Amino acid sequence: MRKRLGSWDVLVIVVLAIVVVVSSVAVEGFATSRFWGFLLLDVIPIALIALPMTLVVITGEIDLSVASVLGLSSAVMGQLWMSGVPLPLILPIILLLGMVLGAVNGLFVTGFGLPSLAVTIGTLALYRGLAYVVLGDKAVADFPFSWTGNMIEALPGTTVPWVALVVAVLAVIFGIVLHATPIGRALFAMGNNDQAATFSGISVAKTKFWLFVLTATIASLAGFFWTMRYASARADNGAGLELSVVAAVLLGGVSIFGGRGTLVGVMAGVLLLITLRNALQLADVPADTLTIVTGTLLIISVVGPNAAAMLRARLRRRRPAVSPAAGG
Repeated sequence: MRKRLGSWDVLVIVVLAIVVVVSSVAVEGFATSRFWGFLLLDVIPIALIALPMTLVVITGEIDLSVASVLGLSSAVMGQLWMSGVPLPLILPIILLLGMVLGAVNGLFVTGFGLPSLAVTIGTLALYRGLAYVVLGDKAVADFPFSWTGNMIEALPGTTVPWVALVVAVLAVIFGIVLHATPIGRALFAMGNNDQAATFSGISVAKTKFWLFVLTATIASLAGFFWTMRYASARADNGAGLELSVVAAVLLGGVSIFGGRGTLVGVMAGVLLLITLRNALQLADVPADTLTIVTGTLLIISVVGPNAAAMLRARLRRRRPAVSPAAGG
């Protein structure tokens, strides 16, 4: 219990609480239900993509193409809508597109043994470029209000978007899978040692392949939400979002080297990142400063947990051993 209280994800939750309290006092308009309704809408796409991204990073891989998958999905969505395809049919097409894009990432990483960092930087550019080929610089904005309005509809009597409840349920499911099932234990095992995991009977390549498929599929779903929320399909939708997703996952305590992390920490990291950013925006802090804050958090998220682990290890080595005689 004492060890748990001193963990990185608990520290992130404490910092989140401090940011909320300080912002409520210092930033006008922060402590209002209306502001929190908008904040939760900003949380949704990042939280959605962070769920599968957490699993990918725990296995020691990374997917930087997620924002471009979102943009390409939005562009295809706009093109299909202009061609007269109904929205109930567009949604499964978009999800299928995400599966294909994720399969391409997975094939290069697991089939050809290429580093996921290099592969997904390449597909980041490729998918964004394809989005501009599909839709160009146009914006498609004539989606029916019955869809765009319902997508951001709040739960009765609250300002909490109903979609946030869906994301919360998904977070619980991902948390159970990661922390309470053999699948989760296999993911941690892969992150600690690929070869050892293979010898223990885990199909490493097959598991990683499907993780890339899952990540891109959910990024496409986030693209659908993004397009409906802003009632605008554009090729540049979600540009740069991968930085926020990765920052939130690492800030939540997931090791960039794999094998360590919790879903609770990641969700706290997402909330901390978005709360801090929106509080600074509300306080009229310039956009350049917001970028600096995000970059700083990303550095802290990489360096912090490892520095804390090294400090704990050093303290354990310095602690005097208790002899059997001394113990009675």
